[in-house]
Amino acid sequence: MTDLTLEEKASLTSGSDTWHTTPIGEAVPALTLSDGPHGLRRQAERGDALGLGNSVPATCFPPAVALGSSWDAHLAHRVGAALAREACALGVDVVLGPGVNIKRSPLCGRNFEYFSEDPHLTGVMGAAVVTGIQSLGVGACVKHFAVNNQETDRMRVSADVDEQSLREIYLPAFERIVREAKPYTVMCSYNRINGVHASQNRWLLTEVLREEWGFDGLVMSDWGAVNDRVAALEAGLDLEMPPTGTDEEIVEAVRSGRLPEAVLDLAAGRLLELVRRVEGRASFEGWDLDAHHELAREAARASAVLLKNDGDVLPLRQGQRVAVVGELARTPRYQGGGSSHVVPTRLDNAWEALGRPAFAAGYRLDGQPDAGLSREAVAAASEADVTLVFLGLPEAAESEGFDRTTIELPAVQVALLREVAEVCPKIVVVLANGGVVSVAEWQEHASAILEGWLLGQAGGSALADLLTGAHSPSGRLTETIPNRLADVPSHLHFPGGDGHVRYGEGRYVGYRHYDTLDADVAYPFGHGLTYSRFTYSDLDARETGSDEWSVEVTVTNTGERFAHEVVQLYVAFDEERPSRPRHELRGFAKVGLEPGDSERVRFALTGRDIAQWSVSRKGWRIDAGAFTVEVGASSRDIRLRAELTSGGDGYAAPLDRMSTLGEWLAHPEGSRALKQLLQGAPGLDRTDPALLRLAMGIPLAKFATFGIGLTSEVVDGLVAAVRGDG
Repeated sequence: MTDLTLEEKASLTSGSDTWHTTPIGEAVPALTLSDGPHGLRRQAERGDALGLGNSVPATCFPPAVALGSSWDAHLAHRVGAALAREACALGVDVVLGPGVNIKRSPLCGRNFEYFSEDPHLTGVMGAAVVTGIQSLGVGACVKHFAVNNQETDRMRVSADVDEQSLREIYLPAFERIVREAKPYTVMCSYNRINGVHASQNRWLLTEVLREEWGFDGLVMSDWGAVNDRVAALEAGLDLEMPPTGTDEEIVEAVRSGRLPEAVLDLAAGRLLELVRRVEGRASFEGWDLDAHHELAREAARASAVLLKNDGDVLPLRQGQRVAVVGELARTPRYQGGGSSHVVPTRLDNAWEALGRPAFAAGYRLDGQPDAGLSREAVAAASEADVTLVFLGLPEAAESEGFDRTTIELPAVQVALLREVAEVCPKIVVVLANGGVVSVAEWQEHASAILEGWLLGQAGGSALADLLTGAHSPSGRLTETIPNRLADVPSHLHFPGGDGHVRYGEGRYVGYRHYDTLDADVAYPFGHGLTYSRFTYSDLDARETGSDEWSVEVTVTNTGERFAHEVVQLYVAFDEERPSRPRHELRGFAKVGLEPGDSERVRFALTGRDIAQWSVSRKGWRIDAGAFTVEVGASSRDIRLRAELTSGGDGYAAPLDRMSTLGEWLAHPEGSRALKQLLQGAPGLDRTDPALLRLAMGIPLAKFATFGIGLTSEVVDGLVAAVRGDG
């Protein structure tokens, strides 16, 4: 670092243009960055400033909304490795992805870029993508750190969230990825967190990310997220993107003594370390377009979720007259809008993949009524044994930059479905949407519903594979589908106002809310059907060490087709009055079985899996007592349960004068000291129960006013005794 001038070091902390870091002669090359959560968006020469309209063709894999629904970490790793190969071929050093923010509300316009409402599933899938990308020496960039759960006012809004919810819901996916996958870079978010911009949040970027989790990579800004270069550097932000031409502010701050040069050295050093890390990335002239397209098709097949299949209307049967209704079958929605938009190498559509059966567009994608198109669709359906109705959200309905205001399908599409259902007895709805849509208003008109999400460039062929039965559906929901928007736990707190959004639902996000209250939902977290059946047996849950347990279960395919089952493990707490979510996902495994075959599935649990974040202790707390492990096919389809116990972490909160009588009696040392003091006084067991219950909530110091011998001096002596001072 001593051979660089102050100006050169400052230049390393901002980019040289929109997509490159700053080079220094031949010694420090510029690194090329590219959007790429589900496909490379490498800007073409003479493209627009952000490359949104003119990027080099690349494979468009299923976005995270779909890939997450595969519940297949191995598949996610393979997709990450394919992204890396294309990055190498296109000269990209760092892929800006994956996005691992939690789906707090189904209205978030960018939900198609995120995996799940659950931090465990998000962390596992995100870590798999990162290790895949970095397997060829390309850097991954985990984003958006942190609490970036809406697009409304995203560059200014303060996400006001309590520390326990941060630690248990919004940070664990990032923590898992940092600890397990060791990403080269992390991208900070635009928003403020409890009033402090993420780009200037030292607690987030330094104390938590680096000092607590051990992150040793580079932190860059989201594009345009830096408000104060000096404050950002001091907080732990290493690279501003894109450049704002303010490097001189850094130089001046160092020269004036306002910014220690050691802080600048750290940031510049991390950029140099990133250069060193990607120097060894692989180099390819190109990639096998057919193989990557086939991987995209495999991923899409694994991601679609069969929500409903009454009367086994799916798969389609030989000889059936099939009609296809819906413009989305011919003009597919396959990715979301905004910075992640990929120019695909090719694009399949479901109608052609199905062999071009009878087709009617049925509706216009702009949502405007068209009676002629409706009549054509009804006519086509009236001649069919089964009608496939492709419905979904138009591109204008969801994108980066704005949030949705409803979870309903366009009214013209729902009206068309009702008309078609009147003339055809078997209706299969195939959905295309990046965020959850409500099914409550119209699902009675459909015998089957296949949630296709946004499936990437090979989604059309993948849907045909599933509809015809060439493959069985194996996707599962990574977010709950509510009956109505008003049922969503964040509904009254989204998207906020006056520059703030309050996370009033706390830890109760998604199924943690619905299942704790046993509230009715359209389809629960983890749900998904297939063309076979599975049974669960021989659950074995046992302790293997201090706060370590193993859980094993046998899964058997009792149906008539090869299919996949997603075995889900939840840790549950049965409380009369809930003090925490009733159960939480702590493991999953996707297994493929032939008819009659079985597989023994194994999980491991640790104390962290049953821990809660303690604000007072500033750490994780493990309570002593019993808990339940649940194994099932969704959060509402639990097949087997077993009880385990934990001895807890042995921690007893320190007592003081304002600790309540109940807290003193629950504390091992405090209870002993207090009972010894009260020897000869009326026993607590002979005190009126109502009076005792009242007394349990009174701080010990307050008893000095009641004339029962607990004077201030006595209380001080008790405190000294339990602290070892007396």
